[in-house]
Amino acid sequence: AFNTPEHEHVMKTHTKLRRELREVFKAIREHDPVETSSIDTIVDALARLLDEYPNQTIEYILYGFQGAMTEVDNALNSAIVSILIGSNLNMPRHRLIHLATAALLHDTGMLRLPEEIVNRKGQLTAEEAQTVRTHPVHSYKIVTRELKYPEEIGRAALQHQERWDGQGYPKMLSGENIILFARIIAVVDSFEAMVSKRPYRNSMIGYTAMRNILSDNGRRFDPQVLKVFIRTMGIYPVGSVVLLNNSSIGRVVQVNHSAPLKPKIKIMIDEQGREFRDDEGEVIDLTEVSKLFIAKAVDPKEISEKTSQ
Repeated sequence: AFNTPEHEHVMKTHTKLRRELREVFKAIREHDPVETSSIDTIVDALARLLDEYPNQTIEYILYGFQGAMTEVDNALNSAIVSILIGSNLNMPRHRLIHLATAALLHDTGMLRLPEEIVNRKGQLTAEEAQTVRTHPVHSYKIVTRELKYPEEIGRAALQHQERWDGQGYPKMLSGENIILFARIIAVVDSFEAMVSKRPYRNSMIGYTAMRNILSDNGRRFDPQVLKVFIRTMGIYPVGSVVLLNNSSIGRVVQVNHSAPLKPKIKIMIDEQGREFRDDEGEVIDLTEVSKLFIAKAVDPKEISEKTSQ
């Protein structure tokens, strides 16, 4: 599904921005001076990419990207999802750019922590965990003092680990005492952590992450932000492979913001078992076909086993 010119363009752009951001992060890690214009160029390019190809971009970051995720990928993808949420909140363009910049830089404080702690696979000691919990403060200082971005962008980085119920850090703020940017980044950051854990992507990944986040019940996340996040990504994010109640299998190609359970589906295998190898299956809008609905999300590995039998 990733062989269209649009996907090609998204992939090339993402790869180029990843290279550019890697240089920025390297400079921050090594305390070298950073031109903020290079950060602004990345944010601007992301916003333009999402103006043109929002669906292909989500599909790429969820399923097209292979291999382990780095802090650079997490930062880019957080900025991408933040822009989509901000757009659905009807933020004016300059606010959207501020939000995306905050999302891109929210974890920069991690770059200044000892690498053996950040890359530790096992359990951290209490002392090491405490060190990790200082990263939002480092992020704030990098964003406001070194990069000279506005206070709001710095505070978003400072507060992104605060929780709606007040159980977060560094200040245990709760509810609307946490600024909106930070409440958005908190959701995006958790989603990104869930979808980036697996080096081998499968189509359950977007759906499973959405289910986990949906079960939050006002503990970690602002319920209003969560609503917009679900409207933005859909219960079955773009690229998810799903089984319909008539036994056909399709791929989600567009989320329906007003009906998150009824996206547009491109049929991959129809109810007779006929497979569309060249992606020529029909596109069905589930809001328009009352008899059809999604029975469950499917792991693509199951499909390839089915079709090879």
